[in-house]
Amino acid sequence: MIIGLERSAVGTVVERTTRFTLLVHLPREEGYRHKATPKNGPALAGYGAITMKNALANSMAALPAQLTRSLTWDRGKEMSAHAKFRVETGIPVFFADPQSPWQRGTNENTNGLLRQYFPKGTDLSRWSAEDIDAVAHALNTRPRKTLGWRTPAEALNEQLLLLQQPGVATTS
Repeated sequence: MIIGLERSAVGTVVERTTRFTLLVHLPREEGYRHKATPKNGPALAGYGAITMKNALANSMAALPAQLTRSLTWDRGKEMSAHAKFRVETGIPVFFADPQSPWQRGTNENTNGLLRQYFPKGTDLSRWSAEDIDAVAHALNTRPRKTLGWRTPAEALNEQLLLLQQPGVATTS
């Protein structure tokens, strides 16, 4: 997840082998900055636990089952609804150790690339879901040295084609 001003955020899901990136639009909940916000009520900013769970579940549902075997997250409070996420989606959630960003290196690198599009110190809620999808498309069609100068979209397509062939094992 990348976080912006005014508790705005964009969730990031990166497939480890192909570097294919899925960005999760996290709009603010209805009632954000309203004077009658209930004390100790749910977080109405973009990355409250329930908002994150719902948006992530919707995004993960669009992916093929082969790509949704597990999810590794950092230890932020936005995933405190991980048990509900697991029950609703069947996707196990693992957590990186504290202060161990190297355990999620691909995601950390992708978040750095995303800062080219979403600079630090900006309100991320100003971008629409369509804008965020366009940024994901730009990242997924950008050749990567680590993929032999293929794009993540090409690598993902190859991976999915291999998974469809009966009796063929992958080496990754």
